Amino acid sequence: MTKSMLVLSITAITAACLAIAPDGARAGDPCSDSCDMATHAASMHMVAMQNMADMDGMTASSPAPSAPAASNATIESMQMMDDGHMEHGGHMLMTARRPASTADQQRADQILAALRTAIAPYKDYRVAEAAGYVQFHPEIPQPMYHFTNYVNAAASGFSFDPARPTSLMYKRVPGGYELMGAMYTAPAKATDDQLDQRVPLSVATWHLHTNLCIPPSGQRVAWTGPNAQFGLQGSITTAPACAAAGGTFKPVIYGWMVHVWPLETDPSKVWATEDHPGAMN
Repeated sequence: MTKSMLVLSITAITAACLAIAPDGARAGDPCSDSCDMATHAASMHMVAMQNMADMDGMTASSPAPSAPAASNATIESMQMMDDGHMEHGGHMLMTARRPASTADQQRADQILAALRTAIAPYKDYRVAEAAGYVQFHPEIPQPMYHFTNYVNAAASGFSFDPARPTSLMYKRVPGGYELMGAMYTAPAKATDDQLDQRVPLSVATWHLHTNLCIPPSGQRVAWTGPNAQFGLQGSITTAPACAAAGGTFKPVIYGWMVHVWPLETDPSKVWATEDHPGAMN
């Protein structure tokens, strides 16, 4: 099984049920209270294998499953979800900043304190790996590497725990990796109010990756650079344009994400989105 398929399985685990269960709800099989999280994760992993395209190695080396045409209701739902969000580069939606409040800042500070305590052992990336954090595409040079815990990702589809980040962010240094930050996730259909209940929108900006066009099967293409057509940096951002290019269109991939940089000494950078290039890609 490829690492990218494992990462894509996170999406299915989180988004297969489409709706958010109340915080504290148990994960069933699927989306019931009939089994534990491990059983649910296993069943949702099968959904991922059946429905998500293989993007391993950033190529189209294996056939991508065809997707049914989007219904008017689906399109309208996507448009409604986009309302009030800021579009960034055609492939990302970002939540709008809400007015600051003392209560929100106190809650954000509590989240930060819990996170700092929880990830302190993971300053040694090998300890993080032993705890179940798996590096995403180590063979590809990146400004920041995501080490993702798939059990945490599944749990985040149903509840939020500040001491349970989905991913840890590391930069490569001589001899290994240096811990820089963490990432929380939420289901793609989460409302702004639901995201705000997790991490206040007056403090942090959540983002959602959108408008992915997967190239035709067997066609090797550039996924980055000024001439890229496909992928999250490509020029194709609509379903008709993707269909014209012979690709498979995904309106949304993964779920909502927010990065936090708990080791920053400047408070203004703890929840920053622009000071860490590559973190949101």
